[in-house]
Amino acid sequence: MSRVLLDNFIRKSIYGHDLLHQAANLNRKALQSGNTSVQVYFVFAMTTSQKHRSFCSEPMGDKSVYALPGIGPVLGGRLEKIGIRTAKDVLGRFLILGMDEWKFKSWLRDSCGANAKHQRDCYNCLREWTNNFL
Repeated sequence: MSRVLLDNFIRKSIYGHDLLHQAANLNRKALQSGNTSVQVYFVFAMTTSQKHRSFCSEPMGDKSVYALPGIGPVLGGRLEKIGIRTAKDVLGRFLILGMDEWKFKSWLRDSCGANAKHQRDCYNCLREWTNNFL
């Protein structure tokens, strides 16, 4: 099956909406013409924050829990209240949970109330850091 790859960064904007609408039209036209071998799809590219790049670029040392992407003043404060003060403490929990995405994100949600974006940012950072340094 041949595929038309539209490698674009989709943003929540009118342009992203238009691009998705155009892809739907291309798929519909291909089906109407009897050409079922064409499939239009998108690759969603994820970018990382400066905090993520900085954290993953060097050994952990004694970095504070606030240094982790997805962990700001509120979530960091909640983690400190339950005894998690350094990024190493979070890394330890990440490793104890077997680097399992669902388990780690659930733990982060339950322990400090992290939302889905915060969970994803922290998980992706720790996964990349462990790939780089362990």
